Amino acid sequence: MTRFQLFLLLRRHTRLAFRRSPAYEQSLVARVMMVIGAGFMVVYLLFLGIMFGMMAAEAQSPGLLLLFLSTFLLLVDFGSRFVVQKTPSMLVRPYLLLPLPRRAVVETFLLTSLLSGYNWTWLALVLPYTFIVFCGGFPLWSSVAFVVSCMALILANSQFYLLVRTLIGRSLLWWLLPVAAYGLPIGILLLTTIDSIPPTIKEQLDDILDTLLDAAGQPWFVLPCLALLALLFFVNRSLQHRYVMEEENRVEKKAESLKSVSQFTFLERFGQTGEYLKLELKSIMRNKAIRSRVLMSLGLIVMLTLFIAYTDVYNGRMMLNFWCIYCFSIYSMTTLVKVMAPEGNYIDLLLTHRENILSLLRAKYYFHVAILFVPLLLMLPAIIAGKFSLMMVVAYMLLCSGLIYFLLFQLAVYNKQTLPLNQKITGKNNLETGLQLAIELLAMLLPLALAAILILLFDEGTAYVVLAVIGLAFTLFHPLWLRNIYSRMMVRKYTNLEGFHASR
Repeated sequence: MTRFQLFLLLRRHTRLAFRRSPAYEQSLVARVMMVIGAGFMVVYLLFLGIMFGMMAAEAQSPGLLLLFLSTFLLLVDFGSRFVVQKTPSMLVRPYLLLPLPRRAVVETFLLTSLLSGYNWTWLALVLPYTFIVFCGGFPLWSSVAFVVSCMALILANSQFYLLVRTLIGRSLLWWLLPVAAYGLPIGILLLTTIDSIPPTIKEQLDDILDTLLDAAGQPWFVLPCLALLALLFFVNRSLQHRYVMEEENRVEKKAESLKSVSQFTFLERFGQTGEYLKLELKSIMRNKAIRSRVLMSLGLIVMLTLFIAYTDVYNGRMMLNFWCIYCFSIYSMTTLVKVMAPEGNYIDLLLTHRENILSLLRAKYYFHVAILFVPLLLMLPAIIAGKFSLMMVVAYMLLCSGLIYFLLFQLAVYNKQTLPLNQKITGKNNLETGLQLAIELLAMLLPLALAAILILLFDEGTAYVVLAVIGLAFTLFHPLWLRNIYSRMMVRKYTNLEGFHASR
């Protein structure tokens, strides 16, 4: 088999992977929502392309988009790839036992990542921008080179994502690499907007930016962009092949080689619920998929609370209410949307004893209520600074432990796709039904709408008291609605079991 034939075969397998998902036939609404979301993204990029094109035409600076692309847009593109793009080391695993050249398989998946439709949606931004500056007098060949330069940067960003994504699986210190790569140009750009810096330094920074803008408008600028893409591709090929070989030759550690095992004996006093609390803690500590979600959500909470407490970015009354709610609910929005999905790996064992699932749901609820004290502590600087009132924070904490958790735990009835424990966020294609999406949207929007209506109808103090009472009522009556969820899960037991088994 030639490399071209191998490329076509693996490309076909990649296209069919989405259709092989057990939920493919059950998720028509989810697929329609994905198409609508992609359409909105294309329209938004078209709008940005036209807006930037008009700005560049007025300023006689065609390289304006490349400057903006290399600062903010590439950072947005990098972050979004955690949801839409897998690493070759994930994709190559099923082929390790086949008599295929490993390096050729890795190269095929790297090329497939370059040909991904997501990369080329950025043309909706680049093409209208280039057309406008071309109509404004930009030469034809320079316009073509400009489009190629922009797409080379996007494709290079996809390879940089794969590089970083693979390295941070070995050590979290590799997060310093994207921080430096994106933080440096953004920092330089922000420095030029600060009036307090010395005039000589500001003039030098302005000269650097002007030079970059002039260079980005030249046809030869395509060469360093293509060179960067080629460099990252070959570095990725070597690194991915090395890690694939390590995965193939890896020897599993024996159980007795573990130096220590966390027992969490203090939870034994809570009986069966305590045992499931141990399971929840150990799942976070030992499983990549769950751990990555936890770290990501806690990192977002820390970042948001610091922004709110120490900057003037979110000083509006409704914006403060919005972020106060979501500082409490970000963790649950990240983890509870997949409630019972990790347990799908061993759901048969959980069903061997009566009301095991109910004890598990109860343990999950108590664990997530305990997690709410993390954002509460992190918000203390914002409370001291006067950004949040104590009553507002307590009201939204109770609303999250009550109403939001009540809504998100309903997903336990309908989630029936297994979440792989040893893959990170970009694991299998977990599609969702329309009902699941509706519950998630309701959990995201209903608390905010309720808060906005009450604040409009009453003064803020009264509104927070009403919100606190609503949240407290749902919190105190959690045994009732958890048992209701358990009863409905038992009615759908065999349907859910079939889905869990098919998606392992």
